Amino acid sequence: MRHHTSTSRDRPGSVLERGTGHPGSAPPPKHSDCGGTTTLITDLPYGLRAAEVAREAVAVALHGTETDLLDDARLIGSELATNAFASGNPPLVLCVDVKTSAVDGLEVEITVTDGGCPDLAPTSPPGPQEEAVSGRGLVIVDALADAWSLSTGTHGTRAWCRLKRQASPSPPSTH
Repeated sequence: MRHHTSTSRDRPGSVLERGTGHPGSAPPPKHSDCGGTTTLITDLPYGLRAAEVAREAVAVALHGTETDLLDDARLIGSELATNAFASGNPPLVLCVDVKTSAVDGLEVEITVTDGGCPDLAPTSPPGPQEEAVSGRGLVIVDALADAWSLSTGTHGTRAWCRLKRQASPSPPSTH
């Protein structure tokens, strides 16, 4: 199965498209002090590899960010991709928006969409059974994300979350 990955900066005409099947082959976006938005969009395989490909793509989109944020975002991307495969239909698509601002800090939005599901899923994380080996995905997303939502339908499902990190205070100037 071929994957299509696109990354773009918020400048017109700055789009990179890859069809290699490896989201890691796209160059990492550069984050500048002046701020901006970088978006990575990739098709996920409809299968057991969806979570792995999602983790790799999130790592590419967040290259150079702090380890804690990267770990949380990779786990969330993996969980959302797993849920889309387990509960939805193809196509599965991952979108990672990275917004940087010297004032607001770093904001990461992760969205996974799928082709819909015949049984509408709950919009709040159900408590997993104590002995269950699955069913914790939305609980994990709820615990790690600053905001999240799940919209389900027979023609499409969208799981979205936001992670925020405040801008580091500027060092005092020495004049």
